[in-house]
Amino acid sequence: MAAPSSDSGFLRRFAPRVGLIIAALLGLAWMQRPDGRLHVFLPALTGDAALVQTPDGRYLLIDGGADPDALVAALGRRLPFWQRELALVVVTSPDGQRLPGQVAALERYRAQRALAPPNTVPNATFDAWRRTLTHNATPVHRLRAGQRLAIDGVTLHTLDCTDQGALLRLDYGATSVVFAHSATSDMIERQAPDRAALLVYPWQHDPHALLVESLHPAVIVYSDGYQTRHAPQQTYHERAIGGARLYHERVDGDIEWISDGRRAWVVTSAQSGR
Repeated sequence: MAAPSSDSGFLRRFAPRVGLIIAALLGLAWMQRPDGRLHVFLPALTGDAALVQTPDGRYLLIDGGADPDALVAALGRRLPFWQRELALVVVTSPDGQRLPGQVAALERYRAQRALAPPNTVPNATFDAWRRTLTHNATPVHRLRAGQRLAIDGVTLHTLDCTDQGALLRLDYGATSVVFAHSATSDMIERQAPDRAALLVYPWQHDPHALLVESLHPAVIVYSDGYQTRHAPQQTYHERAIGGARLYHERVDGDIEWISDGRRAWVVTSAQSGR
């Protein structure tokens, strides 16, 4: 007859704790709910990576950086604890500055579909990427110029692509982002058809290029994934093409660009003290 009393005592001791845990999880879920805005998150890590959250709360991962642990940690901070899917992953160039982090992400998050350069030369990291996608039955499609993909009111447009890099545009309402972090020299010397609110651009490329000038971006985020021995020796002021506001992970930490479809703003970890 002692068992019921023992059980009831156990419940009395632990029920409040269970209630607090449930309340904490519900509170966290409430804070991490979609807010109807487009978020482009650029984590401070080695190489190039961008996480996109659509207004309805779906996630796109563009590249992944060179540090797998750093990217996985960044995704853990940004994605809701229950989220284990990515609507889309994109590889703009299958090199050591962009692919290793995405392979690690795909080991933890299942991608619904994937895009990769048209004629990728096999390497160990890319082979691991393909094996993981095959294991998860994720369809893989080739990037091709002119390609458009709509997800939750956001449109991803492939402006140009080769085996060495790609130029992507993300449109939401009256705002847009151009990802030129892996763009080739030929790509940045071509005029863009429309302006962009945000440009992600390699620090090692000269920003005084036709692409940058024709986009007339309000914000330029400089990235370090592209490497060259002949980087332009220019000051921050000289790089502010058309008066654009400049950001760099080495100065600003994690960078987040947010758009409601009409206007956009930037939040950084340096500003928020995180």
